[in-house]
This record gives sequence, C-alpha cells and structure tokens, in this order.
Amino acid sequence: MDTLTIQDVTIPKLGYGTWELSGDAARQATATAIEVGFRHIDTAAVYGNEREVGDALADSGLPRDELFVTTKIWTDAIEAGRQMEAMDESLQRLGLEHVDLVLLHWPLSNRPVADQVGPLGDIQKSGKARLIGVSNYTTSMLDEAVKASDVPLAAIQVEYHPHLDQSKLLCAAREHDMMFTSYAPLGQGELLNNPEIMELAKDKGVTPAQYILRWHMQQENVTAIPKASSRGHMEENFDIFGFELNDAEMTRLFDMARPDGRVVDPKWAPAWD
Repeated sequence: MDTLTIQDVTIPKLGYGTWELSGDAARQATATAIEVGFRHIDTAAVYGNEREVGDALADSGLPRDELFVTTKIWTDAIEAGRQMEAMDESLQRLGLEHVDLVLLHWPLSNRPVADQVGPLGDIQKSGKARLIGVSNYTTSMLDEAVKASDVPLAAIQVEYHPHLDQSKLLCAAREHDMMFTSYAPLGQGELLNNPEIMELAKDKGVTPAQYILRWHMQQENVTAIPKASSRGHMEENFDIFGFELNDAEMTRLFDMARPDGRVVDPKWAPAWD
C-alpha cells in the first residue's frame, strides 16, 4: 500500500468510500473492504451510515492505529455553529474516541469562511480528530480557510478524475502541504467505458479502473476513495500496486480533461474554479 505523511500522520493513499451505502449493506461492504486490505475508510454524517461503518471497524478486530478513518460535518451543523457537537455525535455513532480526519463537507455561501473552519481547530486540540480539513472548497476558499484556521489544515477532498482538470486546486493543496483526496475518482463509472482508457488498460494488462486509480496513486499528495459494493470490484480496485504508468501514459489521462467533465454539481455547490 502506498502512503503519504501529513503532519506526521501516515495515510494510505488508497481508501474506501461509503457514499450511498446504508444499513446492513454499509456494514457488510465496509467489513469486506477491510478484509480485502483497505485501511483508509471514508464516511460522513449525511451518509447516514456512520453507525454501520463503526460496527464494521469494531468487528474487524484490527488495532485502532491500523485504520485511518475520515468523517465529515454536514452543512446544517456548520450553519448553526455546532461543529464540535456534530463531531461528538459522529464519534458516538462510529463508536470511536477519535477520527483520523474530520472535514467540513461543503462550504456555505452565507457564512464567513473563518466562522466555518475556526471550530475545527478546537476539535483537533480536543483530541477528537488527529487532522482537520475541508471538502468541496474552491482554490480561493481554500486559501482563505488556511489563513483563517489557527491549526494547519491537513486535507481537502473534491471530485477528481481524468475528465476533470483540478491542477489549480492541486497546486494550492501542495503549496499548503495538504492531502488532496479524490472522490468519484472513476467519474462515477463513466470513465470505465471510455474507449481510449479501455485500450490503454488492455495494453497494460489491467482493467480501466485499475489504470485510472494507478494514475491517482502516482500523483504527489493525492489519495483516492473509490466506492465498490462487490468484493470482486473491491479486490480489483485494491490490486493496483504491482505496476506503474510511465510519463506518457500519465499525460494521456491528464489530456482527457474537458470543460463538461464534472459529474457532482449540486445546487448548493460553490462557483467552481
């Protein structure tokens, strides 16, 4: 497993995303992901599956320090200034004394960035989260958040895949020595049927998903959290450490970025870069 280190915390570069998983399916899928080898697990309060994810973590029997767990605080708690209370509620559902990373899930347009990120410092100081960060922030918002926080932000999580150019935000994250986590790293599956990627993967002797995830792994400070429901797809996604892409192969995927490449764009989203 490839790792990176942020603020002296070692983080697996490949994680498992639990968005849209609920109930026993969330518990079973998370348990299976851990069995396959995933040690970086991503959830969020709004997913409604923290309790099931926590049950899977407990059932795994793994020492706590072998797991990197991320959760996110939803906008209603941010708007109400309840970040600390929301953190406590997430920990109770997860059955954990701390998470490794807590993120603000989305920025609010009607609140100063300083008011949104300020309480994260208190959460980290309390020991309830080892690292803090944001999700779905633009480059200017990220720069503002870094300046506003009295504790260094460690991570930003946003949509990222070959169809979506995030070079500006990536550059900012690296300048701030932050982890950049790709959600929807396969373009919510749209990229798996891309003829060019299919041909590149075939020539490499791997699947399109493996080829794209390897592209993520080879980028500085980048982690990825693909979601998969079946054990077969989890094993496929995890089996990406036995090959590498050369510079030309990496460039081929970078060159696939297009103006309409974004797939996650809810009505509350900011004005993207």
